[in-house]
Amino acid sequence: MNVEQARFNMVEQQIRPWEVLDQDVLDLLYVVRREEFVAEAHRAFAFFDLEIPLCENADEGERMMHPKVEARILQELAVKKSERALEVGTGSGYLAALLAARAHNVYSVEINPKLKAFGEGNLRRAGVDNVAVELGDAAQGWHRHAPYDVIVLTGSTPLMPPTLLSQLGAGGRLFAVVGDPPVMEARLITRVGERSYHTTDLFETCLAPLKNALQPARFDF
Repeated sequence: MNVEQARFNMVEQQIRPWEVLDQDVLDLLYVVRREEFVAEAHRAFAFFDLEIPLCENADEGERMMHPKVEARILQELAVKKSERALEVGTGSGYLAALLAARAHNVYSVEINPKLKAFGEGNLRRAGVDNVAVELGDAAQGWHRHAPYDVIVLTGSTPLMPPTLLSQLGAGGRLFAVVGDPPVMEARLITRVGERSYHTTDLFETCLAPLKNALQPARFDF
């Protein structure tokens, strides 16, 4: 495989047509080498338009997002170099590396010890030194370093946890995929006041839920 040609094709044929037009984001996709964050067994698929298993024998929900979704997230969040970010779900570490290239620092929280080690190792080998990977459950918030300028959920949530919203600083932005399958909304939420938020629905998609994501009340009759 010609890796650089495959990378070029990914950017020009998958990502740019998906309304990712921020040249800084597109340029970053050439700098942060996606194939270095993919498990060896799946490396041939690093630039394909699909969700790649994070590791061998991965659970159903343990997948890297489509490259075009990762790039769109980065564009919509418009991260600044002075900002601190929270990533809920480290996975491979690839999105954390993209965020780190634009933010001052990133706190990435992973609930699965095996994936924490995988993502942390990938980030270390890539020379990313402004991401702190922590073990824990941040599906409904991570108060340890709050408030955050940017929050990203790498799995879906049926309902948006109020705790996460409250951990956004003034002007902070949160990206999440909200709802239940088969159709969910990719949503950008901006904190515009002490108790007020502006919500923009970006696109429809479907993403495996975070473990322990906030669920609506269920009634049995």
